[in-house]
Amino acid sequence: MDTLTLTRRAAILGAAASLGGCSALSSINAAATPLDTYDLSPAAGSGAGRRSGRTLLVAVPNAPASVTSDRIMVKPGAAAVTYLPDARWSDELPLLVQSLLVRSIAGTGRMGYVGPNEAGPVPDLALLSRIDAFHVEIAGERVVAKVDISLTLLRDRDQSVIKTAIFGSEAAAVDDTPTAIVAAFQAILDGLLPEMASWAAAG
Repeated sequence: MDTLTLTRRAAILGAAASLGGCSALSSINAAATPLDTYDLSPAAGSGAGRRSGRTLLVAVPNAPASVTSDRIMVKPGAAAVTYLPDARWSDELPLLVQSLLVRSIAGTGRMGYVGPNEAGPVPDLALLSRIDAFHVEIAGERVVAKVDISLTLLRDRDQSVIKTAIFGSEAAAVDDTPTAIVAAFQAILDGLLPEMASWAAAG
């Protein structure tokens, strides 16, 4: 392993050790440091299947406090949590995932309207979600991105549950740079989002 890789990995892992003892001044300095920003792309589900004029509200996903942030979470151990020191998502993760779900489901062309709860017509259906995992794990020499998202589809008029499902996968990054890590997350979502979109559009 070259010196640059060792230095980068030390920065990732060392951030976890420093979380508990950082001073207010160092926190201010860290907040003032600009971070590279990364976005994720939607992936539409299948357009095959029944089409309808039904409207779907996609709520902001529930998520643990550790991922309700615009920072890219890293778990260097079972109990430790830290974040990539020089990268962030384009929005807080729950809002980013909500946007990905909206665009991926709408991309099927099988529903009359798909949107967030802030605007739009009165929905026929509501999609609730929970982010159970959206982080990177360090396993020896491997850097592995993991995503687990639970979905629940409700009938809006009486809030009755129509169906639930869990979607999850993981992918190894080619190295431990932020670009490679984000690419691993995108590879996961390129597989999961079409599955989730088709599942939701089927009603």
